Amino acid sequence: MQVARGAMSNFRLALIQLHVSAVKSDNLQRACGLVREASAKGAKVVALPECFNSPYGTQYFKDYAEKIPGESTRKLSEVAKECSIYLIGGSIPEEDDGKLYNTCTVFGPDGAMLAKHRKVHLFDINIPGKIQFKESETLSPGNSFSMFDTPYCKVGLGICYDIRFAEMAQIYGQQGCQLLIYPGAFNLTTGPAHWELLQRGRAVDNQVFVATVSPARDEKASYIAWGHSTVVNPWGEVIAKAGAEETVIYTDIDMEKLAEIRQQIPILSQKRCDLYAIEMKK
Repeated sequence: MQVARGAMSNFRLALIQLHVSAVKSDNLQRACGLVREASAKGAKVVALPECFNSPYGTQYFKDYAEKIPGESTRKLSEVAKECSIYLIGGSIPEEDDGKLYNTCTVFGPDGAMLAKHRKVHLFDINIPGKIQFKESETLSPGNSFSMFDTPYCKVGLGICYDIRFAEMAQIYGQQGCQLLIYPGAFNLTTGPAHWELLQRGRAVDNQVFVATVSPARDEKASYIAWGHSTVVNPWGEVIAKAGAEETVIYTDIDMEKLAEIRQQIPILSQKRCDLYAIEMKK
């Protein structure tokens, strides 16, 4: 796939590694303030972390859940329009028809909602002596892929655990996505082991940019996020990375670099579709 060359094909991406408190109104206010800061520094696409308006944990999801549209998504829509940016709203606990979802919404420069991604793969793991967590105790899974277009590139969405499933990223690549964004909250066990490794794998396998957006680390929280929000280029290089604290990281996404890599190593046209295939079922 060729990527159009020109000034509009490159853009600044900002990832907001937000410190999430137990007070929803404070989270929303600080998130919107940092979105404005990112826009003022030239970011055209801005992303928030997983569960940005609520502490992360099955015991919190019901109490913090909202309808969409609701308080949090209205504020995201307003600040996206105010700043004239594409805003990936991390994720929030969503309530719909008696079910709860972990949901990411995306808003365009006019404030319209462009995508709504419900986390497809629920985080149910048990690592003895390290961590046990079961999102399915309270959450229901989403059942669809989520993509949206910008003037710069097409973007595919996943949330946290979704990044472990290579097939999902491959579908996005097949559908023309050049940037994959995963708001996520890996922990102190899986973070150092797999956070960067998975991002680099998804980027190299599909020759795409991959961005992950974590909450800042809070040592006092019941679930401690790893942090280290990251951007990886299609060559598998880490081109931006945060530490553990609240911060905003910026990177200029070079779509010409992506086109060059795909031309030099043309794996997308070399796949043996006569032998194997990954297909999107719905």
